[in-house]
Amino acid sequence: MVPADLDDLRRCGFDDRAIHDATQVIAYFNYINRIADALGVEPEPSVHKWDESPDR
Repeated sequence: MVPADLDDLRRCGFDDRAIHDATQVIAYFNYINRIADALGVEPEPSVHKWDESPDR
């Protein structure tokens, strides 16, 4: 990330609050996915990998 990335988001209509909130959600999912990977958590049977999705 560089300041220009934030400028791009602002040009797309994101204000500082929206950028902050998005950053928090993205960071949380990153954290949870790393914890799940480290603990060997398997997805529920109804969750398909992107390349195995029945919709593709």
